[in-house]
Amino acid sequence: MTKLKGILLTEGMHGMISQVEGLAKALDLEYIHEKIELNNFWKLIPPKLTPIQNYVFKNDIKKNFNVIISCGRKSVIPSIYLKQKYQNQVMNIHIQDPKVSVENFDFVVVPEHDDLNGKNVLKSKGALHYLKDNELEENKDYLKSKINKEKLVTLVVGGPNKYYNYNTSILDEIFFKIKDNFIRKGFQLIFVPSMRTPQNIIDKAKNYFDDSQIIITNVDKKAYLSSLKLADHIVVTCDSTSMISEAAMTGKPIYVAQMPAIRNNLRFRNFFESFKSLNIIRDLENSVENWSYKKLNETDKISSYIKERFKNYDFS
Repeated sequence: MTKLKGILLTEGMHGMISQVEGLAKALDLEYIHEKIELNNFWKLIPPKLTPIQNYVFKNDIKKNFNVIISCGRKSVIPSIYLKQKYQNQVMNIHIQDPKVSVENFDFVVVPEHDDLNGKNVLKSKGALHYLKDNELEENKDYLKSKINKEKLVTLVVGGPNKYYNYNTSILDEIFFKIKDNFIRKGFQLIFVPSMRTPQNIIDKAKNYFDDSQIIITNVDKKAYLSSLKLADHIVVTCDSTSMISEAAMTGKPIYVAQMPAIRNNLRFRNFFESFKSLNIIRDLENSVENWSYKKLNETDKISSYIKERFKNYDFS
């Protein structure tokens, strides 16, 4: 059977790419990425007030796909426009709350902690992502030559966003807890930055921790996968639900390094409460504990439902 073709529409952020790519892989699509850019002041207008017209976005998207998977505010209008243009020739799936009627999409995928409902709304525990068990296993030995301790802790760091800011005192507190809770108790640290991690945070980690710790200094997917596979404990900064959801596929204890919020976000708060109730995360405090939980595999769960719809969908 010929593979269906997909087009992935995002704003280019790691968390969005991880979600659309993860679902595309799980659906066994041949796919391409399209980073969406909006024109002029449409960048500032919410989707519900934006006309469904191609002059809203700069991208010139040609029809060479069966499935549209979009994520993020900027991709909402292009996805709806393409669906209206090609009707039942394409299926459109949006990840995250589109802030417009869900009837504009064949499926909308949102975390359970989002207050969104509808007959075509599919709910997941946490964010979808692209990571697979076999990928972690294949990259397990990537960092092995740098390991000199039996116990390992991985610190995955995000970066400033509109909800959280990183300043020196916050980083000092997080780094101190890593040193006090783990390194002084015989753990070796693997520090892993993300696409959003500023260089000054990486430099601070290099200066703060001694040379026996492993400081990854650039975005390195293999190092990230290896660190998740090798770690006994995982610490993730609170600014990324995507990175926490990715870590949750390991079944390993996950500590969330909390920091003061610039602005309140109910979705973040509901996410943390949900994952705590599932015994997946605990806040990074002053002790090290061991616990377990059922590994999350939400991407496969969601894709299985959509695949059933493929069987009865006429893409011609």
